[in-house]
Order: sequence, then structure tokens, then C-alpha cells
Amino acid sequence: MQRRKFLQNISLLSAAAGLPAIGNAATEKKKKKFTVAFISDIHVKPLAAAEAGMTKALQNVNSVQPAFIINGGDCIMDALVADKEKTKTQWDLFNKIMQAENKLPVKYCIGNHDIWGWQLKEDMKSDPLYGKGWWLQQTGYTKTYHSFTNDNWHFIVLDSVQENNGGYIALLDNEQFAWLEAELESNKEKFICIISHIPIMSFCSAMFFNDMLPNGDWKLSRALLHTDARKIKALFKKYPNIKTCLSGHIHLQDEVEYLGIKYYCNGAVSGNWWSGVFQDFAPAYALFDFFADGSVERKMVEY
Repeated sequence: MQRRKFLQNISLLSAAAGLPAIGNAATEKKKKKFTVAFISDIHVKPLAAAEAGMTKALQNVNSVQPAFIINGGDCIMDALVADKEKTKTQWDLFNKIMQAENKLPVKYCIGNHDIWGWQLKEDMKSDPLYGKGWWLQQTGYTKTYHSFTNDNWHFIVLDSVQENNGGYIALLDNEQFAWLEAELESNKEKFICIISHIPIMSFCSAMFFNDMLPNGDWKLSRALLHTDARKIKALFKKYPNIKTCLSGHIHLQDEVEYLGIKYYCNGAVSGNWWSGVFQDFAPAYALFDFFADGSVERKMVEY
């Protein structure tokens, strides 16, 4: 019996030697390609806490040395209702701190508070900086949506914020949606990461308000979640190479996997608009590892 068991064990070992090294294959499959820092909702303004906080966040990000930074929008406290002088003061402060503290490439996504004058009582529409013009001047882009490629990943940066009767609504206009379709169609061989200031899919969008509607229904604003999410979902289903969508805006954090895509809402560098913690989430930014197999992993950093 012992001789028979010995021969059986020899046979099993020989068979195992002929198999691929599963552990090594998995490790190779998960090979990291690069790391990206996602910083959003800085909301900088002439306030000691805001200036010190933005400075510290950038110092922390630069010490990690990611491949580049994605700025998820709302660089400044607010331009929607600020006059020209106050808006310039905010952008000048933002640029001063960026120039002093950041040495990394930055890709920008427009946020609602980066837009000048939509809620001003005075008519500023003739000013070339009105609306999204100021953000375009600051970033050097020709359009508020754009794309770029890094390694085998293609990044598509959207403009979530459309004017709506003196306010704003989260959706893509027809021209931008057609552009998005074309981007997806021409990049089928790459993994896709979508960037939007306002989430396309999110649970924490429903948690933003502390109260409910009078009848007990959830309160979910058209300014907190893409109102065209179903239309975007239908488009995304055609492209299994879309792997992740990153957003800010809500100042809360969540991770939602929906139909094979991971949607991450990434908190805020400013936390509670520079007043500490917002609904249990401290001021933070996100680090994303992008892998060769199309997977993504996030780490939140409370800097």
C-alpha cells in the first residue's frame, strides 16, 4: 500500500509540473501600468484653511509621484455668483498655489463652480470670459470636453454641467454625446476611463441631502446625478472595454459596480468646503492604479 501511494504521489507531482504557474500568471495579469491622482472639489478661496489645505494636498500628491493628476473640477470656491474681481482673485490664488506646489502634469475636468456668471443678476453674456470661457482660458483647452491616451488606457473627459434656467443640470448636450460615441467607436482596442465632474452612476448622490421629500421619497437633484444616465448606460453597453468612470462633485465617496463598469465618486479635497468633515468623509483625494488587464484599484488618501 505504501509503494502504491508513493507512485500515486509521484504521478500527481509530475502532472502538476506540466501545468502553467497559475500564481505567476495571475501576478503578470495584474501588472500595474501606472498610477493617477484624482483631486477634486478643491474650492480654494482667500482663507487660511483653504490655502493651507490645497498646499498640503498638492505636496502630498507630489510626494507620491503618480504619472499625472486628474483635476475633477471645482478648482475655486465659486464663480457662478461671483463678480469678475472676486472670480479673478480665486483663479489667481489657485494658479499661485499650483505653480508653487505642483510639478506633475494635470488634466482638467470642468466643474459647476468653475463657470462664471450663470447666476449673476447682472448680464455678463457679452464678456468673452462669461460662462465656461474663463475655465477654457485657465486650462488652455479649446473645448470643455477632451480625451487623451496613456499607455493602453484612453481617458475621455466630459462636461457634465449644462445651463438650466439660471442654474445647471447634469447631462451631455447632443453635440458632446455624438463626440463621445465617436471617441468610443475609434478606441475599441484600448481600455476606457470616463471622467465627469458630476457622477453618471452613484449611490452617494442620494445621500447628499439630510432630509427626504414630504412623502418619504428620496430627494435626488438633477444637479447631483446625470439626468441622462439611462441614455449613457445604453451607449456604454456597446463597449465592454469601458472599465471605470471617475467623478467628484458630491464631496462623498462611493464605489458602484454596474453592468461591468466601476463608478467611483471620490470625495473632496476641501471636505466640508474647508469646514472639516462632510457627512463622515474627511478632506481627501484618490489614488488609482491602472492595470494591464483593464482593472482599476482605488485608495483614498486623507492627506
